[in-house]
Amino acid sequence: MIRIVIAEDQRMLLGALASLLELEEDMTVVGKASNGEDALKLVHLHQPDVCIMDIEMPAKSGLDAAEELKGMGCKVMILTTFARSGYFERALKAGVLGYLLKDSPSEELAASIRSVMAGRRIYAPELVDESYVQEANPLTEREKAVLALIADGKNTKEIANELYLTAGTVRNYVSVILDKLGVSNRIEAIMRFKEKGWFK
Repeated sequence: MIRIVIAEDQRMLLGALASLLELEEDMTVVGKASNGEDALKLVHLHQPDVCIMDIEMPAKSGLDAAEELKGMGCKVMILTTFARSGYFERALKAGVLGYLLKDSPSEELAASIRSVMAGRRIYAPELVDESYVQEANPLTEREKAVLALIADGKNTKEIANELYLTAGTVRNYVSVILDKLGVSNRIEAIMRFKEKGWFK
């Protein structure tokens, strides 16, 4: 039997999801929460196999809760209306194994839970397309090397010495990096690169 905790702040939807999953012969809902904080308590209390969470909830978001559950043995799945690549990237970093959209057909949810239990990852196809097509890292290997050294706190002269370049060439690289990332200074460039999850 697959033991499930559901976290969803819309009560009607929470009840509907629980009823839907209880109809499956191999599933049982052991806990229902209306925010991320309560979801964490229920996971600690019931030790479920799977926790299905919305993202935007009071007290603690589903992504915050997912980050805390990483490595705890409970498989986390996100069920949300938000097809945002930033949320998706954060979910991937938190080790979320499923990211589904609420407008998916209801039978897909049970099938996805079984797939996740079998060790597969299930992500809404529109998210994967958007994340990997639009969010490809625009920097060349050399530009990445320059930005990594900037992130390490090196100045233009130190970067030039380390990469065997002239200071003028480093400045050119920096202006190309800022342009490609659509930012106005080095700090913003580092933050944008981190947000996108491009730092290895």
